[in-house]
Amino acid sequence: MSKPYDATAKHLEEVFPQDWGLFLGVKQRVPVTVVDADVSTVTAAADKVLRVDEPNPYILHVEFQANYDATLSQRILHYNVLLGVRHSLPVRSVVILLRREADGKTMTGHLQGKLASDKTYLEFEYEVVRLWELSPEDILAGGIGTLPLLPLTKVARSRLPRLIREMEKRFDRDAKRADVDMLWTATYVLMGLEYEERFARQMLQGVRSMKESVTYQAILEEGRIQGVVVGREEGREEGREEGRADEARRILLSLGTKRFGKPPVKVRRRISTIAEPAVLEGIATRLLDVESWADLLAGL
Repeated sequence: MSKPYDATAKHLEEVFPQDWGLFLGVKQRVPVTVVDADVSTVTAAADKVLRVDEPNPYILHVEFQANYDATLSQRILHYNVLLGVRHSLPVRSVVILLRREADGKTMTGHLQGKLASDKTYLEFEYEVVRLWELSPEDILAGGIGTLPLLPLTKVARSRLPRLIREMEKRFDRDAKRADVDMLWTATYVLMGLEYEERFARQMLQGVRSMKESVTYQAILEEGRIQGVVVGREEGREEGREEGRADEARRILLSLGTKRFGKPPVKVRRRISTIAEPAVLEGIATRLLDVESWADLLAGL
């Protein structure tokens, strides 16, 4: 399921391809354009990518990640190969980790496949960008299309008001009037990954453009309406998610017991704390690739 942050980040990439190229190290005057991934017959993901027209052109595939996924390297490899075949160009894959929860043992930027004889049959490299390690000044020095990432960088809360004002100056000076609404709304949505809603609203409430933003006001209004019905719906939705997580947990423990033996209490306790069904299912897919419970849960 596509998350709001995912759609928001991808939309920024598509509207401001040159800025995202600059953010990822493409030289200032090298053309960067949005192209269709054209791999929808195999996967619905990565439906838009960037073409970098250097003397030796290549495809720039950017993947945004907010939660840990132990199988991400395999997925990136899959997209990389599909895009290379489809466009007959080299493909540079970059994973942008939007928050610390997305980081883990497998987020190395390297995937290696070996045969039983220990002979390597596959080497794959991709890049990993950890936003919380970046300086906010580096984002401010870049294009306006990546400025909404700034609150997710290495910044103390006490500094945010001043940095928000700097963002406002940049948007007022450099952004088209029609884009300002979208840029602030994207900032608000992405802030939801790191900050509680009340704090995010406090940070942005003094921004003139936000007060005038039709989209932002619609989001707030939708939140008020949802607040009325959330008590009815949240229980049912949480129940469905908990049921799926319970089933994924049961399958993981059952299959793991057959492979590694009865799990230690510490392992059971760790698995019981994982609430996301997708994470549990991702762990289960690694059962045949590791040799112990400890290896299976390493990096979590």
